[in-house]
Amino acid sequence: MNFKDIHIGNLIYQKVAECGIEISRICNFLNSSEEEVLKMYDSKSLDSEVLLRWSKLLEYDFFRIYNQHLILYAPQGNTKYNVVSNGNRSSLPQFKKNIYTKEMIEFILEKIEKGGMTKLQVINEYKIPKTTLYKWIDKYRTT
Repeated sequence: MNFKDIHIGNLIYQKVAECGIEISRICNFLNSSEEEVLKMYDSKSLDSEVLLRWSKLLEYDFFRIYNQHLILYAPQGNTKYNVVSNGNRSSLPQFKKNIYTKEMIEFILEKIEKGGMTKLQVINEYKIPKTTLYKWIDKYRTT
């Protein structure tokens, strides 16, 4: 899975193929025509309301893909990202920044095992604490 360059339409198409859902059911659920659904498959991005409906229909959280992108590629240097400019906390919900899913851990460890990146490169590029990375290696080592 390439978390850097997300083409959500392709991913939806793959999930539809896995689930074997009829196009008529999709059109009915999304309240869209077959032509509109086919255009969605070709779209690199979709409106969040539409993506939410796809997530419900296919019982898969497509938003998590974007979350994984943020974890891997968003800069983490500023720890005050939830503070408004006047110093007050934002009224929006606060979320923990670093939530590593099993897929993320496997993705990172695969990069190391296949020689795509060194441990130091992973630590520097993805801002993963050294102790966390070594715990993953001990726990999930496949070789």
